Amino acid sequence: MTHFMVLPLITTAVMAPALLFFRGHLTVQRTLSLVTTVALVVMTALLMVEASSGAISVYKMGNWDAPFGIVMVLDRLSALMITLTALLALGVLVYAVGTGWDTRGAHFHPLYQFQLFGLFGAMMTGDIFNLFVFFEVLLIASYGLMVHGGGRLRMRAGVQYVIYNLAGSTLFVFSLATIYGVFGTLNMADMAVQAASLPPEDAALVRTAGAMVLLVFAVKGALLPLHFWLPNTYTHAPAPVAALFAIMTKVGAYAILRVFTLVFGPSLALTGTLFSDLLMPAALFTTVIGMVGVLAGGSLARIASFAAIGSMGTLFIAIAPFTEETTVAALYYLVHSTFAAGVLFLVVDMVQSRRGTCALELRAPIVQSGLVASLFFAAAIATTGLPPLSGFVGKLFVLDALRDHPWAVWVWGVVLVTSLVSVVGFAQAGSVVFWKAHSQPADETTQPPATGVALAGLGMVLGSIVIMTLAAGPLTAYLTDTAAQLYAPDAYIGAVLGGEE
Repeated sequence: MTHFMVLPLITTAVMAPALLFFRGHLTVQRTLSLVTTVALVVMTALLMVEASSGAISVYKMGNWDAPFGIVMVLDRLSALMITLTALLALGVLVYAVGTGWDTRGAHFHPLYQFQLFGLFGAMMTGDIFNLFVFFEVLLIASYGLMVHGGGRLRMRAGVQYVIYNLAGSTLFVFSLATIYGVFGTLNMADMAVQAASLPPEDAALVRTAGAMVLLVFAVKGALLPLHFWLPNTYTHAPAPVAALFAIMTKVGAYAILRVFTLVFGPSLALTGTLFSDLLMPAALFTTVIGMVGVLAGGSLARIASFAAIGSMGTLFIAIAPFTEETTVAALYYLVHSTFAAGVLFLVVDMVQSRRGTCALELRAPIVQSGLVASLFFAAAIATTGLPPLSGFVGKLFVLDALRDHPWAVWVWGVVLVTSLVSVVGFAQAGSVVFWKAHSQPADETTQPPATGVALAGLGMVLGSIVIMTLAAGPLTAYLTDTAAQLYAPDAYIGAVLGGEE
């Protein structure tokens, strides 16, 4: 048991309340928050290197053995997710500082660190009840970040977001009660052991418990028809917050991968392919609705929000078969879509700060039009899956992995057609904002140019897309090992339960 593996959790848990003592001292808050987030990137990267060896590390809280004690588990998947979270968080935080978004509320930096604490905990816990606890921690922090800066529309969207997620949390509690009634435990490794020994007459209860958990995670992942909270939330949230929220939907995808490969996977005789059969059509419809929303437009913020929904649909298409090959594609696309959504929301903010609105209406050209247009073009390429960026590689992986799947015709048709639809939607939006704008008289008002700090933050996130494109080979090798570890859960179960399995 090593204490280093829980250092990201401890760091954020200590720093979040500590920042409250420096309320009114923005420079101190900024410095501490930035230094902490840089340190998190270093720590998570080192943990990812440690996990790449295949070793599964377990931290027992209070030195209580599982399944009775709380355990944190670090394997390849959790290490990948916390590193992805830290990298995105650093770029977004630098952008927020550079644009002054953190000055619009007194508690931005404490809430930001609390959000990271909840995200790290959800991705490292080995207990499904504590997954619920960390979900609530990150949601509570997100409630505050959602309404950061105030405004009537933001408050209304925030209330809808709170109500919808409280309903999801209530369902989570009921699902936990059902799971405990069926398995007699909430430790995920122990659940996997119990699931293999349940009698056939418990099949209905097992399927009910699995369906309830799938429904909860589908809410978090914005899977159709449970996606209604996302468009308004992401449209009206502060841009840096919306960019950070790009990782929140991935927590739902992560939880499905973790629980449904470990406990309710296709290899479990009592459930078979039931959950795979439920997930695939919902994923296809989510992809269609998301990309049709991009085409419908209305504003750049809504386009970015529906693009996030569409990308989650594509991600769930790759997750649904629950095979090693498709999971490799899903993990690559998960990493790509997180960075792509983050870049897109930050670019939308740059446009809105100059135009005064992100609505698709003709206005005078903006300051730094060429630079912002180039960034929007790069974000659009990444989001739609055009070459040469990682979106093209990710969608190619997804299509290739599902070429022999029974739904292959539908998958190929939906992914290719919706990609074309999204290209048209982004082209229309870009032409209105950047090209046709030059037909309008110049705006005499002074528009502030982007600061170097803001561009550096956006560049970090965009640079991550470029790096994962160039390093697709080594990254895919790591993801292949990750998928193999997921579908050979004996090592995970043995590491968590030790001699108790």
